[in-house]
Amino acid sequence: MNQTTHPASQRQYKYYDFIMAAFVAVLLCSNFIGAAKAAQMDLPVIGVVVFGAGTLFFPISYIFGDVLTEVYGYGRDRRVVWAGFGALAFASLMATVVVGLPAADGDFNQEYQKHLQAVFGITPRIAAASMLAFWSGSFANSYVLAKMKIATSGKWLWTRTIGSTVVGELVDSALFYTIAFYGIWPTAQIIEVTIAQYVLKTGWEVVMTPVTYKVVNFLKRKENEDWYDRHTNFTPFRYRV
Repeated sequence: MNQTTHPASQRQYKYYDFIMAAFVAVLLCSNFIGAAKAAQMDLPVIGVVVFGAGTLFFPISYIFGDVLTEVYGYGRDRRVVWAGFGALAFASLMATVVVGLPAADGDFNQEYQKHLQAVFGITPRIAAASMLAFWSGSFANSYVLAKMKIATSGKWLWTRTIGSTVVGELVDSALFYTIAFYGIWPTAQIIEVTIAQYVLKTGWEVVMTPVTYKVVNFLKRKENEDWYDRHTNFTPFRYRV
């Protein structure tokens, strides 16, 4: 297996583009389909838990980030994060324009406009919070995993996938709820919701660890790649590998 330590080559991979597409799809769907719904579940021991429905799926983007960094390296994950950021920015712009356009006459169109507003009516503040939190959390996740891989010499994958998510999700959750709702919600409520979402998202990573192992092992074998970021430029402000 190719344990790459030199600067990124121009080699092509069979599955990289598919993972990028899946990552962007999960990111957009979790932000625009699930984000507007507050769901409720009655869990054993814990009791009633209220959470954003998108929380069930958004952590999958962090699993993709773990897989990308572990197999292909920080530089190629950075490209995927920027692709996701661009897609999220465009989706936010499109939602703002579509919802802002005057609805045509007729009862159906006027009623439909209300539903569009309820589901896709996103304020600039929340859109900015979502994009900044995603961008910061994703790069924190990738950076921690890449550094831990070197420190552990590629052993104990579970420590990297969980450890990086602990950091990345903390950055993501803290930034989003603080930027989006500070001054609107009571500070105590922001802290409470942030902690609840953080625990749920991080818990997903722990539960999905066996799946992450299978995907990582499959890709390393099929791609003949196992990247080590020993000579990587870790600045997030570039698109090149």
